[in-house]
Amino acid sequence: MNRATRDLVRRRAGDRCEYCQLHQDDSPLAALHVEHIRPRKHGGTDDDGNLCLACIDCNLHKGSNLTGIDPLTDAVTSLFHPREQVWEEHFKWEGIHIIGISNVGRTTVGVLAMNNEEQLELRMSGH
Repeated sequence: MNRATRDLVRRRAGDRCEYCQLHQDDSPLAALHVEHIRPRKHGGTDDDGNLCLACIDCNLHKGSNLTGIDPLTDAVTSLFHPREQVWEEHFKWEGIHIIGISNVGRTTVGVLAMNNEEQLELRMSGH
């Protein structure tokens, strides 16, 4: 992946994780990662339509997952796709918690552990 593609992904995301919305300036450990929405091992490419910006927590929890189990319905459900779906249609904020408001949102919140203790502490501290 070339530098121009990485720069495009960062600009397009406004330097925010496209999953949990953490801003680059608030990431305590590392730069946000350019992440493959569909991992290479599942046929994903370096095309900018398959790339998004992700914080280290979301990126590591997502790994090569494409799906998870919706905790409400127990159905296998796709994870949120930042290039094809709108964040506000799948998630909402309740204080510092990210709430999944669709099957995709609920599944993504669970698989990516978007409300784990570290994420909540980071949000509470204003980082």
